[in-house]
Amino acid sequence: MDKTLKHSEKELVALKEEINSMWQLVLSQLQKCKLAYLTGNVELAHEVVIREKSVDSFELSVDTGCENYMALFSPVAMDLRLIISLIKISTTLERIADFANGIAKHVIEDNSIASEAMKEDLKIESMFDAVISMLSDSFVALESENTKIAGKILQRDEEIDSLYEEGKNYLAEHIQKEPSKGQCILDTFLTLRKIERIGDHCCNIVEEIVFYIDAKVLKHSRSKSTSTRTESNESEGE
Repeated sequence: MDKTLKHSEKELVALKEEINSMWQLVLSQLQKCKLAYLTGNVELAHEVVIREKSVDSFELSVDTGCENYMALFSPVAMDLRLIISLIKISTTLERIADFANGIAKHVIEDNSIASEAMKEDLKIESMFDAVISMLSDSFVALESENTKIAGKILQRDEEIDSLYEEGKNYLAEHIQKEPSKGQCILDTFLTLRKIERIGDHCCNIVEEIVFYIDAKVLKHSRSKSTSTRTESNESEGE
């Protein structure tokens, strides 16, 4: 029995290390995506696209490991909550990477990236910084098994939503003034939307961490402005 317990503990440690590696890769993807978009660095954008396959491999590995753990050890209580959360977190990380990949493709394929002035007006760098901070702080929360910063992370998503709404209104006015730049404005809006969705997914990760550590369900307790969007919008990450 002791040997089984020790083996199960080793497997849990291995799963945590796997999700940590995936997390760091996705965080790196997001940071590189930000830099590629803000500077127009096509080479860096290509790197983001190429590394997307590594993120997909991590997701499959984590899912398989969690499924095997459940089948072999029949976890209960906190261990079961951890396994369930890891499965959901790996899926969410993969979706965040999808959005980063989508933004990188805009840099590669489009000749209509927003001007420096428009990027500044839309505060796109601030939006990128906010989601990167959310993802980074969520990693710390899971590593330290401390949910005290959960509220701060969720609050940051409200700031992103506010910037997104302001940006949407700005672009709506801009396209009326300069309809010839319609494609550029549409592409810029899609980028804003992707960043906003990354913020939503970071909130989903926080919810899973709180579920694992505190055994509390936040999914339907947050305000409408920060609630999870429906999955019908997932195609925007393509």
